Amino acid sequence: MTAPHGFSVSRYAPERSTLARLTARDSVLRRLDWPILLSALALSLIGSLLVWSATRGRTSLNQGDPYYFLFRHLLNTGIGVALMIGTIWLGHRTLRGAVPVLYGLSIVLILAVLTPLGATINGAHAWIVIGGGFSLQPSEFVKITIILVAAMLLAAKVDAGDQIHPDHGTVAKALVLAALPMGIVMLMPDLGSVMVMIVIVLGVLLASGASNRWILGLIGAGVLGAVLVTALGMLDEYQINRFAAFANPDLDPSGVGYNTNQARIAIGSGGRFGAGLFNGSQTTGQFVPEQQTDFVFTVAGEELGFVGAGLILVLLGVILWRACRIARSSTELYGTIVAAGIVSWFAFQSFENIGMTLGIMPVAGLPLPFVSYGGSSMFAVWVAIGLLQSIRVQRPMTA
Repeated sequence: MTAPHGFSVSRYAPERSTLARLTARDSVLRRLDWPILLSALALSLIGSLLVWSATRGRTSLNQGDPYYFLFRHLLNTGIGVALMIGTIWLGHRTLRGAVPVLYGLSIVLILAVLTPLGATINGAHAWIVIGGGFSLQPSEFVKITIILVAAMLLAAKVDAGDQIHPDHGTVAKALVLAALPMGIVMLMPDLGSVMVMIVIVLGVLLASGASNRWILGLIGAGVLGAVLVTALGMLDEYQINRFAAFANPDLDPSGVGYNTNQARIAIGSGGRFGAGLFNGSQTTGQFVPEQQTDFVFTVAGEELGFVGAGLILVLLGVILWRACRIARSSTELYGTIVAAGIVSWFAFQSFENIGMTLGIMPVAGLPLPFVSYGGSSMFAVWVAIGLLQSIRVQRPMTA
């Protein structure tokens, strides 16, 4: 199009402002799934308050600074959000090509845990101490790696148009690559993380359209593996005691059953609206161990009551609902599998964490996504949010 006197309109028209570019229909900001993002941010901020309440009086943990865990939780959240932005910028399709490197790095990190570099925390030899009060739990990132490597293999021929569903050979390769890091994590032992990884594998297989025989076979192998692990004495004594306390809540209430008993007392005393933030007797009395990490939901139950605890469940539900929509609307099987793996991870880990505080699941040492204190867990779940956002951002607008 040419303006009067032969001047080009496109040449002399002012460029769109930064705000206009950011709010355009095809912009990244407009394509983001805001319910997921806002729900994850809300959970992280609620978690910071709960962690603060649980730790501000524990001088043995906070080094005499009542704000110690609050600031670190907020710092972890900020780093997590930065990792999410970086993941969106790279894109899940770019990461698809880097999966072999990420897989190899994950194997190296979890093997490093079994060397003198590893450290034991809460009975699990699953950490690498970095220094300065920081530590890394590689098994949290292995969950992402398993999702990506399984998605890469299971979707390769389908997205290329060569197959409708992944063949048996492809499924077998995916299971072998998933089993290797799971086996190493089991040696730590970190049974809780292995449980999550097994559910992730089941989720990605279901999403891939693999034969039901693989699903049933994997479930059967899981049951057989649990029997063999128990029979061969591969579990540590503290893990066996946890399952015993789950089977019999009245077993040794001052010992192995102490955590779950105190957790139920805390949640049960909260009532409808709770005792108020910082006013919970179980929390201020420091009766619940590991309340800033594995048992952070007890703070919500006691101090925020049924309404506050229910809000956490609603926010987690929003994330799962929107992630399912992203999985369903993805135009490629790779994106569908990645999203389904994240849904399986978040759903099971949330159910297990909350369930163990209510006494309906065994204590497995798993954090509540976004809410529990812990850098590795926070970083991993925000990377997962970045993957979900990337799948949504890179789909066609008509999808």
